[in-house]
Amino acid sequence: MLSRVAENIYWMGRALERAENTARLVAVNANLLLDLPKGIAPGWPPMVYIIGANALFDEHYKDYSERNVVRFLLGDERNPGSILAALGSARESCRTIRDIVPREGWELMNQLYLYARDQLPEGMKKGGRHTYLKYIILGIQGISGLLSGTMLHDQGYDFLLLGGFLERADMTTRIVDVRSANLLSTETGLRPFETIQWVSVLKSLTAYQAYRRSEQVRVQREPVLRFLFQNKEFPRSANHCVDACRQSLERLPRNEGALRVAGRLKRALESAKPTELDQQQLHAFVDDLQLAIGELHDEIARTWFLPVPAPEPAA
Repeated sequence: MLSRVAENIYWMGRALERAENTARLVAVNANLLLDLPKGIAPGWPPMVYIIGANALFDEHYKDYSERNVVRFLLGDERNPGSILAALGSARESCRTIRDIVPREGWELMNQLYLYARDQLPEGMKKGGRHTYLKYIILGIQGISGLLSGTMLHDQGYDFLLLGGFLERADMTTRIVDVRSANLLSTETGLRPFETIQWVSVLKSLTAYQAYRRSEQVRVQREPVLRFLFQNKEFPRSANHCVDACRQSLERLPRNEGALRVAGRLKRALESAKPTELDQQQLHAFVDDLQLAIGELHDEIARTWFLPVPAPEPAA
């Protein structure tokens, strides 16, 4: 497989996963604000912190109002993590590999991007936001299902899975890190609201029902952390995502370096005891995971993608 094709498939997988996660985050946060008392809810700034775009946001907006954050996350194409920018990136990647992706996949991708662009004004309104985001989420899941059922499960499909699961692992760790830092202290006397916020962490990853079935205990910090980091069956846990990446890597040639990095990441997850970490230690643990995820991406890029050309020297 050509390096250019592999890279485009990989980034298409990452961009689709990024758009879906962002849509889910905005939808869940809007509902959380309705459930918590005024003055207690964490508001909209954590949404920007989760995607790590604080500096970019501050360049273009004066404050973290709901309208500014929603615009930044939904339709600001200066933000590569916005829904519209991510779908545009996935659409462009798909366009360049239309001989690899089934025609129906390209048509759905194009249709979803046009919907996201044309209906953005409705998505910005509180009354239209739920419908807009639900359409985006279901549209991406429809594309993923179609590709799973119609693409050849060859090396190209492995790169699609690599991109999607690596992006998913990255987003899961970010959500846990930022959301847990904004949770209420158990000493505030507002424990019922703390439970609501942990439920929002699970719902941000569509993990609530799976958590209740797997853990069979009420929603609380320790089992939620264990479930989202270490559960092997839930497809959005960090552990499951790393396992899926390793399975795809095992089917690719020249995979030794990437498998070594993935193995270190897997061991770090399995040997950790996240339920025993205080907030500062949890933040450090997530930072280490983030670095390892970035290292795995770099190893994939070095092994299979074309090198980025060096900038030309100034005249």
